[in-house]
Amino acid sequence: MTKERLITGKTKLLGVIGHPVEHSRSPLMHNAAIAHLKLDYVYLPFPIEPQNLEIAIAGFAAIGVVGFNVTIPHKQAIIPLLSEITPLAQAIGAVNTVSRQNNKWVGTNTDIEGFIAPLQTTYKQDWSQKVAVILGNGGAARAVVAGCHQLGFAKIYVLGRNVQKLQAFCDSWSNSPIEENLQVGTWDELAKLIPQADLLVNTTPIGMYPKVDESPLSVEEIANLPTGAIAYDLIYIPKPTLFLEQAEKQGAIAIDGLEMLVQQGVAALKIWLQQETVPVEVMRQALLNHLGLGK
Repeated sequence: MTKERLITGKTKLLGVIGHPVEHSRSPLMHNAAIAHLKLDYVYLPFPIEPQNLEIAIAGFAAIGVVGFNVTIPHKQAIIPLLSEITPLAQAIGAVNTVSRQNNKWVGTNTDIEGFIAPLQTTYKQDWSQKVAVILGNGGAARAVVAGCHQLGFAKIYVLGRNVQKLQAFCDSWSNSPIEENLQVGTWDELAKLIPQADLLVNTTPIGMYPKVDESPLSVEEIANLPTGAIAYDLIYIPKPTLFLEQAEKQGAIAIDGLEMLVQQGVAALKIWLQQETVPVEVMRQALLNHLGLGK
């Protein structure tokens, strides 16, 4: 029987802020890692409404919170409340990880690291002649674009439905090296781009539980995906999504959002604990067990 961890006045605090935040799976994986490392930390979900963000962050400083993750709707709103943000977070325009350093809040973005992890390890290849097609142009798409640029993709296409939002998305990368490889277009260009895609990424919420019978693409559209291409869905419930199921039938390699969730968490924990290794497998297994997919 495992000895129960006692939370005392010495226990250090980590957490995740969002609104809502009850659905977050981050406490599961971080607390599993903390228990495995036998550290006196606890990771808690903090529901914070937008109008309370500034006072909450001041409160965190007052009570000595070590660090926290940031989820919807605070990823951009938190930026002015931080003393420093990394160039990476600046380029994306969103922060998902904050740490306390020298009595200051420092923000970064580990979503990129999370996204590219499986593409740098399990599916590693030379991406310099490859084409990435990204569905959606919200906050998640920004991390994916930056990740594809970091991997060295020759062309990065972002497709959305709203022309104004697409233009704003495109303009936001001006004066950045990413601008050269980036092109935006509407959903009408799908038919032309899918046959060229080496990597096809869904950053939209289409197909997420409970709407499990939806996919951002029709069967006819996905039928043009080249065999051996990688289909990557940032959604991890259901596992697999209809989008990934259809892509696999076309001979594509499927990656779901669970690995991104794990790897962005791993990167965050390394920052907070200031150590190079954390138990990745323990974190992954905690999520799989929770989702009923444990070994």
